[in-house]
Amino acid sequence: MKRIRLIVDEGSAAHNMAMDEALLLLRGLGVIPDTLRLYVFKPSAVTIGYFQSVSKSVNLDFVMKNNIAVVRRPTGGGAVYHDSEGEITYAIVASADFVPSDLVNSFKFLAGGVVEAARALGVPAEFKPLNDVVAAGKKFSGQAQLRRLGAVLQHGTFMYGTNLDVLAKSLLVPAIKLKDKNVSSIKERVTTISEYLGKRVSKEEALEALIKGFKKALNVELVEDSPKESELTLAKSLEWKYTSRNWTFLRP
Repeated sequence: MKRIRLIVDEGSAAHNMAMDEALLLLRGLGVIPDTLRLYVFKPSAVTIGYFQSVSKSVNLDFVMKNNIAVVRRPTGGGAVYHDSEGEITYAIVASADFVPSDLVNSFKFLAGGVVEAARALGVPAEFKPLNDVVAAGKKFSGQAQLRRLGAVLQHGTFMYGTNLDVLAKSLLVPAIKLKDKNVSSIKERVTTISEYLGKRVSKEEALEALIKGFKKALNVELVEDSPKESELTLAKSLEWKYTSRNWTFLRP
């Protein structure tokens, strides 16, 4: 059975994005093995996709008043509110030959851990192309992907108990996008594991479910480890980018 390294940690938004990029580069160079990282944004933060406009994606007045950091990801996709007390993010870096070459199937394969984790908690989750995982039609997980040097990075959310009121106030969604989904507000479109089940799911339960879910979906053995010095050093050298206003406001 294939072995994948498992890292469980937490950090600021800038650190988390720098670490994901560092893992991708080091995997592409063959320095590290395939790795799954499960982490928490601490404190809570908003990340936006590489191609997004900040002002069109984020309620800047609200996040500034509430000291919620905004960081641009190296990957595409939409804006995300990462709740330190209600969301776990996964990032997997792997050799490109480990995942399907087709984009949709690669998203589905790597997001399988999220699907299986939700099912283990009693939620009938389904993957919805291009990059969502939903329960009863409502999204609780979104994925984004980047390929470099023959390696793949996919990271995504697992909203087990996100404060949806704060999420709705932090993010802006174009009216046309809501219309396409036949909803009138963000809160009509998203849910959490806890909301679906009608009971509070703990961080520990969510983490345990994700570990089980990725083992099952990817048919791998997960070997717990800590970040290496090379990973921390490279991430630290990249962190300046993710704290830079020029990077965050690359597309105002």
